[in-house]
Amino acid sequence: MTKENAIKLFQDHRVRVHWNEEDEKWFFSIVDIIGILTESVNPNNYWKGLKSRLKKEGSELVTNCNQLKMESSDGKYYKTDVADTEQLLRQIQSIPSPTRREKFLKAGSRYLKTSYL
Repeated sequence: MTKENAIKLFQDHRVRVHWNEEDEKWFFSIVDIIGILTESVNPNNYWKGLKSRLKKEGSELVTNCNQLKMESSDGKYYKTDVADTEQLLRQIQSIPSPTRREKFLKAGSRYLKTSYL
C-alpha cells in the first residue's frame, strides 16, 4: 500500500483515500464516510439517494464530485465517488445525523487535516 492509495482507519471502519500529487490533495471515498456517519447497511444506496436529492437542489458538491478507481472489499477496483477535504466537510453537513457528524468531525479531524495525512 502506498501513500497514493492508502486506507485510513476511523475507529473500526476503513476509509479509502487517494493522494493526488499534482494537486497536493487527499481524496476520500464518500461512501466510506457515509457508512461511518449513518451506520447504514448499504451506504451505496444512501449516497445514491443523497446525491439525487442534492442534484435536485442544484448543489455544486455533486456536480464537482470526482471518481477514482479504488479497491473494493472484493479486491477489485471500481470507480468510486471521492471528495477532497473541503468538499467532504461540506457534504457531511448534508447528512442528517448531527450527533454522529460531530463525533466524527471531533475524533476524525486529524484524519481530515492534509498535514497529518
